[in-house]
Amino acid sequence: MQKLTKSVVFITGASSGIGKSCAFAFAREGARLLLAARRLSRLDEFKPQLLAAGAADVHNFALDVRNRSAVEATIANLPADWQAIDILVNNAGLSRGLDKLYVGNPDDWDEMIDTNVKGLLYVTRVVVPGMVARGKGHVINLGSTAGEITYPNGAVYCATKAAERAVNDGLRQDVLGTPVRVTSVDPGMVATDFSLVRFHGDSDRAAKVYQGVTPLTPDDVADAIVWSATRPAHVNIARVLMTPIDQANSLLFNRKPQ
Repeated sequence: MQKLTKSVVFITGASSGIGKSCAFAFAREGARLLLAARRLSRLDEFKPQLLAAGAADVHNFALDVRNRSAVEATIANLPADWQAIDILVNNAGLSRGLDKLYVGNPDDWDEMIDTNVKGLLYVTRVVVPGMVARGKGHVINLGSTAGEITYPNGAVYCATKAAERAVNDGLRQDVLGTPVRVTSVDPGMVATDFSLVRFHGDSDRAAKVYQGVTPLTPDDVADAIVWSATRPAHVNIARVLMTPIDQANSLLFNRKPQ
């Protein structure tokens, strides 16, 4: 088991959900946390709690991963003692809409593709060269069961997660021969604001997604991410596929009567 004390862990989309849970999970390991999100105020709100939980240090900054020039400039201009990133958690992502493809909203498509695919690529492109040069690093990407099986009305979101899986596997091949590790953690249903975001704030519709099922929690996913990061240096966890017990895949659920 590798110790993460004072390792620099960079988490995108860290202001809520799985990203926030990852921040606390790595804090308990004594890591130095480099946290990015569009909503900087949210990151600053729980910075004291992260330090109390054991984080060696915390550096927050605002970042929209869809903006390539901002990604490049912001990471290039990090304080010197934060530039040697040991672990990158590409968590930023979202789903918008649940519509048949032929009546879907192209603005929703753009937001998903720009965040889930291009944003992941932009951040990875900036961070990984330093890992290769230093001979140390781990990239952990957030995938989904949606990347395995396309479900009705979710074609574009599922396509972005299938792309994440391909990018993850391609990067792992591309760093072969270096000590850099690459992992995809692919959860099924998780109780976050995912559905609220998907349905543009419609809380009633979002609540129905979880009816009759006990979903995973963000802490469950964060636990798998930290587990992957703490394996011995010669071990690469290529992929973790995880679901609640009542979910077989993106299509099959055991919903209990309410």
